[in-house]
Amino acid sequence: MPLILEASSLFLNDVHRFLKLEELSTGSFTDFLNLEPLTEFEQQDLLRIRNDFHRYLRLGKISEGLVKFITIAPLMRLAGFYDVPIRLTMEDSIAIAVEDEDRRITGRMDILAINNPQSNIAPPFWVVVIETKNSAVEVSEGLPQLLTYAFKSLDQQPSVWGLATNGLRYQFVYLRHDQQPTYQLMPLLSLNESPDAIELLQVFKSICKLPSFQ
Repeated sequence: MPLILEASSLFLNDVHRFLKLEELSTGSFTDFLNLEPLTEFEQQDLLRIRNDFHRYLRLGKISEGLVKFITIAPLMRLAGFYDVPIRLTMEDSIAIAVEDEDRRITGRMDILAINNPQSNIAPPFWVVVIETKNSAVEVSEGLPQLLTYAFKSLDQQPSVWGLATNGLRYQFVYLRHDQQPTYQLMPLLSLNESPDAIELLQVFKSICKLPSFQ
């Protein structure tokens, strides 16, 4: 009977050891993505999202559910994640068998965006995996869960994007499976800073447009 571990209980060292996942030096968005300028409409909508978040933040801690509702959902809609052929799922269960150890890691992904969900030829392509926390939690605390969930996609595709966020700060991660699975943290972005907020939406848009064969 394998030992069952919850992804939410893991630390980064556990993820590195159990999944043989190696961290590379911090990467750059432009190494992997084409960041296009935002339209005037997109900038205005982005400002509304920022203002909505700060209105709630002034009232106190924002729950995970509200973070998804007032920031992630409108950002993903604006970036194109609500359009065909992308499909969003929430609270999907996941289980990973740990190599060379009698262990199994389980958990539930907050948000998963997939491409090609109805193809009979190829498996669905995971576009981005998102782990949300409440506004009082540092995004780094969500990294072990995020990496564990995103790692699962490397069974069927060479790379995937992940995002850990508390609504204010956004930590994107790029995972690849070359000789061994690796990940790179991207520069931390803040919704509170105008240049960062613009880059945040540009990154979302670019990830949404990635072809399913990458």
